[in-house]
Amino acid sequence: MEFPALPFTVTTWADVKPVTLSGEQGSATIREFNMGELRVRCVEYSAGYVADHWCDRGHVLYVLEGELISELKDGRTFRLSSGMSYQVSDFGDAPHRSTTTVGAKLFIVD
Repeated sequence: MEFPALPFTVTTWADVKPVTLSGEQGSATIREFNMGELRVRCVEYSAGYVADHWCDRGHVLYVLEGELISELKDGRTFRLSSGMSYQVSDFGDAPHRSTTTVGAKLFIVD
């Protein structure tokens, strides 16, 4: 990931209009800041959320609240709780997707 030219920018996430998308199960509410190829997001997954796609994009993901299960297409799973993160590069490992039984609030940079 390379940051584009970007002045010092403050984001008040409560002021960013949320978009809600359906997953295979449950929903994701996303607040997003974009600058060039940089994407910064606050994401809330509902309880019972299952992503509707496998992802090869790199992320830095930090769990603010709740619990996230990151499932890799090769069968590995990683359980992350509040205060934990994962980092992966574009095509850096097997494709991954997110699920949660209790819901999760995340901060993601990619």
